[in-house]
Amino acid sequence: MTRRLLILGGTAEARGLAERLVGRPGLRVVSSLAGRVADPRLPAGEVREGGFGGPAGLAAWLREHRIDAVVDATHPFARRMTASAVAASAETGVPLLVLRRPGWRRRPDDDWRWAATLEEAAALLPGLAGDGGRVFLTTGRRSLAVFAGLDDLWFLARSVDPPEPPMPRHTHVVLSRGPYTVPGELALMREHRIDVLVTKDSGGEMTTAKLAAARELGLPVLVVRRPPAPDGVPLVDTVEAAVAWVGAHAG
Repeated sequence: MTRRLLILGGTAEARGLAERLVGRPGLRVVSSLAGRVADPRLPAGEVREGGFGGPAGLAAWLREHRIDAVVDATHPFARRMTASAVAASAETGVPLLVLRRPGWRRRPDDDWRWAATLEEAAALLPGLAGDGGRVFLTTGRRSLAVFAGLDDLWFLARSVDPPEPPMPRHTHVVLSRGPYTVPGELALMREHRIDVLVTKDSGGEMTTAKLAAARELGLPVLVVRRPPAPDGVPLVDTVEAAVAWVGAHAG
C-alpha cells in the first residue's frame, strides 16, 4: 500500500527532506510551495504550487488526496501557513510534524537588539540608527510596508523578487538570492555606509554572513524574534529527525 506525505516547503530543510524521501518504496511525496517567489528552487519529486485557501481548503485537499502525514517545513516566520496546517491536522486527524531549523545564537562580541515583531523593530529603528541613519533591511520584500513611514532613514533592501509599494521613501533595492559570503557582505555594507542591520531570526547558514560582517564592522543588529512554535504539535530541528518521524507515521 502506498502512503502519501505532504511537505509544506520552500526552505532548504524542505528540499533536503524531499531529497531523502523521494523514491522510497511505498511512499509518495508531494511538496507544496506557496508560489510567492517567481523562480523558486524546486525540490525533488512531485511539486504543487499555490495556496490551499486557508485551513478549510487544506483540510479538504488532505482528504481528497488521502494524505497520511504532513510535515510543515515552511519558513520559521510563515505563521499563517503553520496555523492552517495545525487546524487542518486537527480537523482531519492527519498527523502533523513541524520542522524548524534552530534560530541563530548570539556571540559575545555581537551587538544584538531584539524586537518581538516587525512593527516593534520599526518603532525602535530611529533611536538605533540616528538621524539620517543608513539601514540594511533583510526582512523580506513583503515587510517594507512596515517601515514605509520612516522617511528620515535611508534603506538598503535586499530581496529575491522586486518589492511592491508602499516602502520607505529613501530605498535602494538589491535583488539577490543567497547563500552569501562574509567578504561580499562586508563590501556591500561598506559601499552603502550601513549603520544598522535589521533581520529576522530565520536561522540557517545561507544568510549568516551578514551577521559576521556586522560583527566585524561593529554594527548593531536589530533582530526580530521568530513566532513561537504551535502548542501540542511535535517539533524537530533537523532533516534527519523528520525522516525518522515520517518513517514512523507514513511508512
